[in-house]
Amino acid sequence: MFIGREAELAFLESRYQAEGGQLIVLYGRRRVGKTETLKQFCKNKPHVFFACRECTDKLQLKIFSEKLLKEDIPAKKYVSEFADWDQALRSILELPYGEAKKLLVIDEFPYMCKNNASIPSILQNLWDEVLKDENIMIILCGSAMSFIEKELLAEKNPLYGRATGIYKMTEMSFYDAAAFFPDYSDRDKVLAYAVLGGIPHYLRQFSPGLSLKDNIKQNILTKGCALYSEVDFLLRQELRETPIYNSLIEAVALGNTRLNDISQKSLLDDTAKTSTYLRNLIQLGIIEREFSVEAGTKERANANRGSYRLTDNFFRFWYAFAFTNYSDLEAGDVDGVYAYAIEPLLHEYAAFAFEDICRQFVQKLQKENALPFRYAKMGRWIGKTTVRDADMPNGTRIAETEIDIVAVSSGLKEYLVGECKFKGKPFSYGEYLDTACKLAPQKEKAAFYYALFSESGFDKKIQAEAAENDHLLLYSLAEIVGK
Repeated sequence: MFIGREAELAFLESRYQAEGGQLIVLYGRRRVGKTETLKQFCKNKPHVFFACRECTDKLQLKIFSEKLLKEDIPAKKYVSEFADWDQALRSILELPYGEAKKLLVIDEFPYMCKNNASIPSILQNLWDEVLKDENIMIILCGSAMSFIEKELLAEKNPLYGRATGIYKMTEMSFYDAAAFFPDYSDRDKVLAYAVLGGIPHYLRQFSPGLSLKDNIKQNILTKGCALYSEVDFLLRQELRETPIYNSLIEAVALGNTRLNDISQKSLLDDTAKTSTYLRNLIQLGIIEREFSVEAGTKERANANRGSYRLTDNFFRFWYAFAFTNYSDLEAGDVDGVYAYAIEPLLHEYAAFAFEDICRQFVQKLQKENALPFRYAKMGRWIGKTTVRDADMPNGTRIAETEIDIVAVSSGLKEYLVGECKFKGKPFSYGEYLDTACKLAPQKEKAAFYYALFSESGFDKKIQAEAAENDHLLLYSLAEIVGK
């Protein structure tokens, strides 16, 4: 069963229904579901779907020719293989699809260009000469994001400015990912997302009929299963110097978020080199550089500012639990690793992913106009602010801290401050007071709203406060997950 990707399919369908030639570039990291999405889009449409291989240019042309010549085009009566790529790509015009758009999908297009750098030029000449005015749609798909962004779509490339649509696919949201496990409890849906993230290939490895515990043991920790070797396979396919990348990713997974800390933890003394390696991981969609929601352009441009975090939950899980216990897993001690290394910490580990889920929930509320105001930007807040301290004369002090969610209106007239608690006891009134005392200077010029998100509900004092205060919003796990 195909799950999710409504936005991607709607985009492709809108381009398919548009008049004139359509040249679409669809790309994203490996395993994100590009090929399956394209196959779903092509259902019930006459089309040619060509998956490029890592092979010589001559063999690639031969295979492409065989694919096209299976269609009922005039050329099949005269040739068994096209002489060159110009002839092969031009033959798309002869596809016998009547009034329907002539649809060609080239999957992993970078493989086609790898051994023949002239292909973008050939396609550009054909596009400018005839294809752009025909009832045709060509989709170029690729996983090599650096090639797509820095070569294919760059100003120096022949295809620059020709694409009528460019779509970068990212991982699924929590809400699409949760649909893979319809019978899981709300709590286990959060835990499953914290383990696997929103990568469809990872989600499909779990059986919805097995418990979360059994899925982790059988489909991640057991030698020979697909996810056991996934991280190593992906890194070796995309990068050289995998031992260095292993050290860097492990450092981030274990909570080192600043450049210096990551460099020291991974035993790389040169922060400039560390920064280069991290950029490569950012391009692969494994790590991101995060800034406080109010950070300006100057701060974002500073290479030494910002913090690093793993965007891929499965990588984070692997390096937090499996990578550090790899010898035991190789020896087959799956039950021991789960019981002693994972189970006691899994709930606490999921708290970070729960914050992401709550941010996605806030985005959904904005789309539904269900927030007190429309925010212009939303994210984590990082910096110095007021915190409660009973030992201080005025009961507060200034300290470095983080706020899980801060959403701000375009005129900075309204703030929504959110705190997320994924734990086995209710959100306490004292924790609410801790949240309410933050960002004190901004309160003089703006209206403040507070959104509290809790796995285990709220104590009676908070509930009583919320009943009297329309600036205090409470969201239970059932509301967040069921949205």
